[in-house]
Amino acid sequence: MAINENEIAALVKQVLSEMTGSSPVSSAPAYAAPSAPGAIPKTAKVAMMTKLKHFEIQEYPIPEVGDDDILVKVEGCGVCGTDAHEYKNDPFSLIPVVLGHEGTGEIVKMGKNVKADSAGKPLKVGDKVVTCMIFKDNPDITMFDLNKQNVGGADVYGLLPDDNVHLNGWYSDYIFIRGGSTVFNVSDLDLDSRILIEPCAVLVHAVERAKLTNILRFNSRVVVQGCGPIGLICIAVLRTMGIENIVAVDGNEQRLAFAKRMGADNTVNFMNHKGIEALSEAVKAAFGGYYADFAFQCTGSPVAHSNIYHFIRNGGGLCELGFFINGGDATINPHFDLCSKEITLVGSWVYTLRDYATTFDFLKRANAIGLPIKELITHRFKLEDMNEALETNLAQKGLKIAYIAP
Repeated sequence: MAINENEIAALVKQVLSEMTGSSPVSSAPAYAAPSAPGAIPKTAKVAMMTKLKHFEIQEYPIPEVGDDDILVKVEGCGVCGTDAHEYKNDPFSLIPVVLGHEGTGEIVKMGKNVKADSAGKPLKVGDKVVTCMIFKDNPDITMFDLNKQNVGGADVYGLLPDDNVHLNGWYSDYIFIRGGSTVFNVSDLDLDSRILIEPCAVLVHAVERAKLTNILRFNSRVVVQGCGPIGLICIAVLRTMGIENIVAVDGNEQRLAFAKRMGADNTVNFMNHKGIEALSEAVKAAFGGYYADFAFQCTGSPVAHSNIYHFIRNGGGLCELGFFINGGDATINPHFDLCSKEITLVGSWVYTLRDYATTFDFLKRANAIGLPIKELITHRFKLEDMNEALETNLAQKGLKIAYIAP
């Protein structure tokens, strides 16, 4: 029996009237609202992590946008190592949770009080944005304080427990940005660059921390240990600053080859050297018979941290940035590794808001001098394939994994 247009409209109206609760809409293959171009749907899908190593696609009503809120249509989000740790072990006790904190998208609706981003740049519907953190009542965290405090103790979208809003992470169709959050207008950057802002900010911060030692200079010999996305971006940040004498250390030849494309002058594969003495001699040889003036330790391996002191000259510097969760204890000899060599050591974790804003200019500079930053994204997945995306990350396939919205 044929159904006329009036009957179809009545059926759609009935379905919409039933979708008013905060519970997920069961097994809905598509949005309940008509898909007119530019229309905001009534519901949004999220990849909800409901247990270890398991995402489920759930659908929730989109909340009303308040005077200080912003609704963003997600365009993409990187998969971070922190996401992989949460997916595998839930170290932050967040389940159930919508992950994704390296995201970006387009403003589709905003409250009447929203006029500008966190750096004072005007905001309007259609602008491309990223978020950094949600402010707490902490006067030490402000936009342009110089390294007064990093944002490690703040709330971040993608690492929030589930609540009645649900649209709290970037692994979703839409994300609901609440008043009191930091948001930046990055409409002048392409999608891939925007997806890479958050991890790049980690390295901009690390290099700023390294500069506080007064050891890192244009002509410094710098060793970067670990050539995952963090180490590779570290090389790129150094290269944009004019530092050219960089040696990359890793056990994967493909990553070492990419390190050279990012600006490393030489590489050392630790798989080819037995024992720390042989490895340190290989690093020394890569620098033409000298040890490094400065080192960046970009892995989460305690053994790697123990080893890196052997690559550094007397009076040199070290920035440790590889441990974003508790990776275990490292063994060093305080006399030989620190005191007698007078190593200056700084730790780095996350970033300040100033570093976040600086990262936008770093990405423009890196692209301008031809560094293959955007080629870090090697795998792209749909929202429905987030389990596969996280498994790909855990298997260390490729470099940067990303969710790309349709």
